[in-house]
Amino acid sequence: MTRLAIIHTTAATVEPLKALAAELVPGVDVVNFVDDSILPQLRDNGGDVSQVEDRLLHYAEFAEQVGADAILSACSSVGEVAERMRERVSVPVVRIDDAMAEAAVARGGVIGVAATLPTTLEPTQRLIRAKASEQGRSVTIKSRLVDSAYQRLMAGDPAGHDTLLAEALEAFAGEVDVVVLAQASMARVLDRLPEHLRERFLTSPRLAMERVRAALSA
Repeated sequence: MTRLAIIHTTAATVEPLKALAAELVPGVDVVNFVDDSILPQLRDNGGDVSQVEDRLLHYAEFAEQVGADAILSACSSVGEVAERMRERVSVPVVRIDDAMAEAAVARGGVIGVAATLPTTLEPTQRLIRAKASEQGRSVTIKSRLVDSAYQRLMAGDPAGHDTLLAEALEAFAGEVDVVVLAQASMARVLDRLPEHLRERFLTSPRLAMERVRAALSA
């Protein structure tokens, strides 16, 4: 049986990614590694990923040990560690926001990056700039942090999170050509936006799982 390992930093991404795997890679066996201590640590240390890198590399090694045919790194805050994971393991490693960043650069010259965690903004912007350089494009990046939404989520108020975030995103959409939702956990809010605006937004989960499917088929 084909096996996919997903490395999470929050339980919020477990079920949505599992459902996407079932839809896009039917029959795949999903193994989840969840470490919800990483994001609080990054919040407290100013986003210093080097302090959690070894832990993430060990999860990638564990994933290979349990027979994973591919690994999905599901957190944008630590997305840059995916490159080091590829050096440690012999199976494909997919960074969750890679395909989304490529799509954003292809679609617009003014790209908005929205996040609820400050630790996600800089890695996502660096990734977009790198993809723009690869494609030979010039882009302008605007960012929007909605940290009050994340606080609601951590307080056990997902409805409050969704309301605050949807309001901020609707306003942000008018300032840019395309909006990148920097965290996979934000994708659920798209259904709360006016239908005519939804095509202005890019989310990472589906695009990433399509890349996983391609990696498993290669």
